[in-house]
Amino acid sequence: MLTLTEAASKKVRAIMEAEEQKDLALRVAIRGRGPGGFQYDIQFVGESERGADDTVIDAGGVRVVVDPESAPNLKGVTIDYVDGVYESGFKFDNPNSLWTNPKAQAVQDVIDTQINPGVAAHGGNVSLLDVKDDIAYIALGGGCQGCGMADVTLKQGIEVMIKEAVPEIRQIIDRTDHASGNNPFFQPAKGGQSPFG
Repeated sequence: MLTLTEAASKKVRAIMEAEEQKDLALRVAIRGRGPGGFQYDIQFVGESERGADDTVIDAGGVRVVVDPESAPNLKGVTIDYVDGVYESGFKFDNPNSLWTNPKAQAVQDVIDTQINPGVAAHGGNVSLLDVKDDIAYIALGGGCQGCGMADVTLKQGIEVMIKEAVPEIRQIIDRTDHASGNNPFFQPAKGGQSPFG
């Protein structure tokens, strides 16, 4: 299903050896999709934290646990560890398509080419979480999370652009937790505008 490079295996084993708990495995999951592709979650879990439906893989001497929802999008993935001057951490090489649903891919294209360039000027970003029953579920991040203009941006910008480009989408639902993040309930200066206004 997935493989770890020698550098990644070495780093994982070193972290595990430093822990007091000895029955640890590496849990790898996909938690969403964003401007840079899949968003991954990696953590160390004990035996009691493994689900009955989880798949356990031996990847270079490291036990890797994968949940059933993440498994299809982790097929063929290679995880590397980079420790350089400009970047360090685990890097994922994923050959899978971001979306297999054509409507979801069309919405992602609108977000990537029209929406994110507009909100980026205000320090924000929009992630497509899923498309089900012609409803697009999104999350706002960066400067958009908790912004007082988020609802205006959603209704007058994001929703209009998505529905215009993908008419089959009947509703856009914002799943952002606007009460958390760096700027919860940020109050814009008087005369502030949506990036699409």
